[in-house]
Amino acid sequence: MFSVTVRDHMMVAHSLPGEVFGPAQRLHGATYVVDTTWCSPTLDADGLVVDIGLATEQLREVLSAFTYRNLDDLPDLAGTPTTTEVMARVVADRLAERVAAGALGATGHLTRLVVTLHESHVAWASYERAL
Repeated sequence: MFSVTVRDHMMVAHSLPGEVFGPAQRLHGATYVVDTTWCSPTLDADGLVVDIGLATEQLREVLSAFTYRNLDDLPDLAGTPTTTEVMARVVADRLAERVAAGALGATGHLTRLVVTLHESHVAWASYERAL
């Protein structure tokens, strides 16, 4: 299996409902380092898993919807606890929509996408999905 990973980051504010979250129930900020790993058992005709430039551009565009925003105020996330795990899935699903729309070119050989959000140097969460 081949893979290519591109990285960016997003700075957000949010609060997490429920006593399980302790002080994170209050509005707070988070800076996530976001890795996206594109996987394929084969390479395309150019010897690529994915065009790194296009993958980076699409990741940046997806993250721009959240960067410098309060996630609690976004209608499409209403009622969703914006945990690191949930946000990894949201980013992955939005990238998958872009793949399906052709934003990364010919990607029929891609099989998986893994999105990892690093909360810090000691804690991160990932979501893996089929493409």
